[in-house]
Amino acid sequence: MPIGKRLREERERLGLSQPAFAAVAGTSKQTLFSWETGKTAPDGFQLSALATAGADVLYILTGQRAGGVKPAPTLTADEETMLNYFRDASKEVRRAALGALLGASGQVTARASGSGQNVVGDNAIQIGSVTGKARIKNR
Repeated sequence: MPIGKRLREERERLGLSQPAFAAVAGTSKQTLFSWETGKTAPDGFQLSALATAGADVLYILTGQRAGGVKPAPTLTADEETMLNYFRDASKEVRRAALGALLGASGQVTARASGSGQNVVGDNAIQIGSVTGKARIKNR
C-alpha cells in the first residue's frame, strides 16, 4: 500500500478532517490531498508534527505498526493555563511551583542544593539557617 493511502488511514484513525490534519502538519489541505493521492510526500518535519498528534509515523512510512501508539493526550484548560504561566515564570518561581506540587503529593524525597540537607516526606521545611554561635531562649 502506498504512503499516501497509509497517511489517509492514519488521519481517519485519528478522526481528523483533511483541514485539521493539514493544520497539524503545518501545511494546506491541497498539499495534504497531494500526499494522500501519492503525487508528493511529507518531509521529516511534517511527519514529526503528525507524530505529536498521535499518528503512527512508522506505519505511514513502512506499513508496519509501531505498537502501542495512541493519540497524544490533550491538556485541560487549567493544565494549559498552568503550563503557560510555568513557562513564562523565572527559574525561582518554577522551582517553588514544583516544590509546592511535590510537597502537596506527600511523596517528596529531594536533596536541597548546596546545604547537604536531606528533605524527606511532608512537613520537612527549613526556613533560613543559622551560622556561627546561636542562642536558643527557653520560655
